[in-house]
Amino acid sequence: MTKIHMLSVPPTDDEVDAWWAVQVAAHAADAAALPGLPPPARVEAAGRLRVEPARGRLRHWVTEDGDGHAALLLFTEPGNTHTAFLEELTVRPDARRHGVGTALWQRIREELREQGRTSVATIADTGGPGQAFAESLGFENVLPIGWYVQEVPQAAPEVPDTPGYELLTWPGLVPDAWAQATAVAHAAMEDAPSGDSDEQFLTWTPERVRAAQQLVLDRGGEITVVAAVTPAGEVAAYTVLVLPDPQGTRALQYDTVVVPAHRGHGLGRAVKLRMLGEAAARHPGLRRIATTVADENAPMRAVNEALGYRHERDAGLFQLKL
Repeated sequence: MTKIHMLSVPPTDDEVDAWWAVQVAAHAADAAALPGLPPPARVEAAGRLRVEPARGRLRHWVTEDGDGHAALLLFTEPGNTHTAFLEELTVRPDARRHGVGTALWQRIREELREQGRTSVATIADTGGPGQAFAESLGFENVLPIGWYVQEVPQAAPEVPDTPGYELLTWPGLVPDAWAQATAVAHAAMEDAPSGDSDEQFLTWTPERVRAAQQLVLDRGGEITVVAAVTPAGEVAAYTVLVLPDPQGTRALQYDTVVVPAHRGHGLGRAVKLRMLGEAAARHPGLRRIATTVADENAPMRAVNEALGYRHERDAGLFQLKL
């Protein structure tokens, strides 16, 4: 029988190293299918294990022999206390198909019942072991998504003029003077596809904007925002770039938002091109930027394609009703 226990809070350096070692081993076994995906970084593993997000509580479990681990986020924010997100369930390649993943899942399900959760979601690549395992447990793909990657150019790309809008760059936290306008702009994400996800979209406030950005920094990463602003003090569009590992070669494009009233002016393309230039200048070791887009979000896929993003792999938001 597989014995499972929770990590120390906060986890020790040895526990972080053991967790990271499982991630590295799993990546090495699956690398042939994802040749462009760099191995996991210890700084990201340590940050995720040691720093909780403001929107929930994390639970971390490991098997006694170190063959596998799991991370579960229990939402605590109003409107989402009925659901949870499975951040990770990873098993060493040489221990797969020996019941380790099933044992971890049984412990997760027990926690979900104890916490009164009626659903849980996770993201997994399609066509691989993650999807197969999730579907064997009853998960359904409620939002097909794709991963897209773009090479970082050596020279800054030309950014089109944006008459009536100024492009601003904010490394780190959004300035206090723009936090409220950024929170208002984020509301435009409400019309982004979410499939049949049980997670509810909550109103963003300046405090929530800062908390989300501070989380990246506290976990050891770097964050940059490029925004198109109006003379009236509105944030008409913005995009966010995150480096979970500041020394890594791959960054993540987080939210890209264009407020409905300002669509049709090429702002999405403009902020992304400016961000490309910022990335090349600020992070000379950066080679690729990756992002996810829902399959049904045709406008954003078109913008990305025009900017040179190429499809890397398919994934999905998988959800289980308990």
